[in-house]
Amino acid sequence: MAPNGHWITRLVRDIPDYPQPGVTFRDITPLLGDAEGFSKSITELVHRFGDVPVDRVLGMEARGFIVAAPVAYRMGAGFIPVRKAGKLPWAVVREEYQLEYGSDKLEIHRDAIHPGERILVIDDVLATGGTAAATCRLVEALGGVVVGLGFLLELEALGGRDRLKGHLVESLARY
Repeated sequence: MAPNGHWITRLVRDIPDYPQPGVTFRDITPLLGDAEGFSKSITELVHRFGDVPVDRVLGMEARGFIVAAPVAYRMGAGFIPVRKAGKLPWAVVREEYQLEYGSDKLEIHRDAIHPGERILVIDDVLATGGTAAATCRLVEALGGVVVGLGFLLELEALGGRDRLKGHLVESLARY
């Protein structure tokens, strides 16, 4: 699928047949290594949610950390990491979710979110939406309110946005 012409697509490398035949991996490492492009992408994400009150920004392991932390800093909000199972050192809440080929688990510290806090979820790519939907369930289990989800890239053919209905979803570029 051809990108929508957004400036960010020139800084994303397509890797065919990774991690398996028939899949095109969208590699954001060239974007991260380009100071102007990385800065511009953070600025644009912050701008997309500029009118949304946010208490904390949440990023999912691992590339989500890279994008969410500077967004949190720029918004004057706290940062929350969501990790794969077994990586956090304290009491956690866990959410198991289905992947295309199996399942996975995400965890968040039990005290990371307080009831009523407004949480912005940021990640690098919206694909099937499984990870993002599981993250929203974690936020809500702790009493937080998901005020939006932001992504650098969206793979429209995989329908991830459909799993996030009822939430404000912004992506910088769509494939």
